[in-house]
Amino acid sequence: QVQLVESGGGLVQPGGSLRLSCVASGNIFSTSAMGWYRQAPGKQRELDATITSGGSTYYADSVKGRFTISRDNAKNTVYLQMNSLKPEDTAVYYCNARDRITAYVYWGQGTQVTVSS
Repeated sequence: QVQLVESGGGLVQPGGSLRLSCVASGNIFSTSAMGWYRQAPGKQRELDATITSGGSTYYADSVKGRFTISRDNAKNTVYLQMNSLKPEDTAVYYCNARDRITAYVYWGQGTQVTVSS
């Protein structure tokens, strides 16, 4: 059964860095586009970055140049390297997978990122 398990969130000072990880089970990773989304309290969920099964990436303007999405297909893992973090980056970060074969979308449980001095 497909499951996305996220890790790496925590408390970091402004200007600091974190690396989020998301491990996908269920034999769908290799055919899935992966994404990272954020949702701040009281706000709608919004896209930060995506990476296709072929390795093509997309970044929201707000994170371009600061965040890097990558994937390791052998480990069924997608990463989000977050640099130059700002207080406005504080949110719950969600991993998702979109299977290009079935078109089904899976979501992780979310991991809290807090940027504060």
